[in-house]
Parts: sequence; C-alpha cells; structure tokens
Amino acid sequence: MITPTRISYGVIAAMILLAGFFHLGPPLLVLLFSYFALRQLYRLTKKKWIALVLFILLVAGIGTAAVYFMRAAILALPDVADTSIPSASAWAQKRQIELPFTDFESLRGVIVDELKQEAHYLQSVAHFAGSTVSMLVLSIIGIVIAASLFLNATFNPDFGASDPRNNLYAVCTEEISARFRDFYRSFETVMGAQITISLINTVLTGIFLLSIRLPHAPLLIAITFLCGLVPIVGNLVSNTIITLIALSVSLKLAIAALVFLIVVHKLEYFLNSTIIGQRIRNPVWLTLIALVIGEGLMGVPGLVLAPVVLNYLRVEMLKIEVPAK
Repeated sequence: MITPTRISYGVIAAMILLAGFFHLGPPLLVLLFSYFALRQLYRLTKKKWIALVLFILLVAGIGTAAVYFMRAAILALPDVADTSIPSASAWAQKRQIELPFTDFESLRGVIVDELKQEAHYLQSVAHFAGSTVSMLVLSIIGIVIAASLFLNATFNPDFGASDPRNNLYAVCTEEISARFRDFYRSFETVMGAQITISLINTVLTGIFLLSIRLPHAPLLIAITFLCGLVPIVGNLVSNTIITLIALSVSLKLAIAALVFLIVVHKLEYFLNSTIIGQRIRNPVWLTLIALVIGEGLMGVPGLVLAPVVLNYLRVEMLKIEVPAK
C-alpha cells in the first residue's frame, strides 16, 4: 500500500471520527442525501442543470411543507388537548388517579409552573434552540456542498491534461476521491434497501390506517413513505403525526395507534438488519451490532451511517490482498 493510499484512508477515517466527536452527523447525512437525490434526478433527466433546478424545487417544497405542518400542529394543539384531555380525565377518575389539569389552559399552567421551578430546564431549552439553529445552518452548508460536488467533483478544476500526474497532490487527491466514491456507493446501496423497508412499513401502516378509518389516511400514508426513507427517525416522525391525529378522535384510538406503531417501529430494527444485511452481505448479528454501536456513538445519525460504514469497510478490505504465509 503506497503512502497516498494510506493518507486517503486516514482522511476518510478522520471524517467519520470528527463527525461523531463534533456531533456533525446530521449535516453529513444531509450532504449524502442531497447528493443521492441529485444523482437520481440526473439519471431521470440526463441534464445536470435540470436536475439541479428540480432539486432546488424539491428542497423548497420540503421546507415549505415542514413549516406548514409545524404551524398547523401548533395551531391545532389546543383543540387536540381540549378533545383528548376530558377523555383522559374520565379514564383517570375511573381508576382513582388525580390529574393536575382538566383542560388545555390548566395543562399549560402546570407546564409553566414546572419550568419556573426547574431553571436548568430553561437552560436546556435555550441550548436545544441554539443547537437546532446551528444544525440548520450546517445542513444548508451541506446542501450547498452536495450541489457543488454534483456539478464538479474534482479537487483542481484548472488541472490540465498536460500537467504532470505523478506529483504528491495529484496522486493523493485521486486516492481520496476513490475512497469517497466507495463511501458514497455504500450509502447508495443502503438507501436502496431503505426504500424497500419504507415500502413494507407504508403498506402495513396503510392497512391499519384504512381499517380504523383515521381522518386524512391517504395523506398520512404518503407522509409515512417519505419519512420512512430516513431510517428509524423517519418512522418516529410519522408515528408522532399519526398518534396526534388519532388523539384528536379519541384517547382509545390514540392508544391503539400508538401500540401498533410501536410494534411496527420494533419491526423496522429487524428489517434494517435483515434487508440491509442482505444488500451488504453481512450477517444479521453483525449489522445489529453496528446499529447499536452507531446509535451509542452518534445517536440517530449513527443508526443511518452504521450500515454504510459497515459496507464501506467490507468493500475496502476486500480490495487489500494479504500475502500468504
């Protein structure tokens, strides 16, 4: 193994370690997902500028939809609380459980009083808000980087055909590019498996939503599929939306939906280990260990990146020949 190759492996290892140490998993995932979307759009359109325009429209649409749903959820919260709290109070009274609230206003008062008594909670909220803004800015930077790589992925765009290719910079950048290409291919492989998982999850959830005749079922099915493209956390987001809508109907329906969605959520762990394990040809136990380690090191982003890193390690190690003893 030549020195530039060793340097390239060091660069990719440093990227993964630094992303974990500085909690940069979300921006790294945004970069990878953005580049993945751009590549898929390019395969459909065959023109980079059209793919880029469609990608910008897609990002704008996702951002608009996110703001709309957040605003709708905040505005609907009082109505949902006024509908569900009486049911919860009646259920608690039957079991001789005393709740500290009877409607939305009293619930809000309880929360405010608790926050006033626990000053460190306010500090945690402020820290969370600052971290959220920081992650948002870094994610936008990740999108810009992905678009730049899509348009031109070379390290030196001014490098001519007549320039010498045997200098250290040229050889190192070629090796680093090869490492990152392999890493992205691993991500692409895992995403293909994740689409399969999302389809299975959407079919199961769709059957349940239609069977209980939950309001806005077609929209919720579409949201479930889109959220399912993001491993684990996407399922949590769609589950939260479904449970809140079920809660606006009745408490019993919300509990039934929550129990069903928890079962589906647990099933996704095994779908991740089985389907992704087959795609990357790793045993189920090894994939599960990677998911556990990834979650422990980086949280939710680690769950997404763990199968990618596992597949990447396998691909790279298969390239290295070990001399026979």
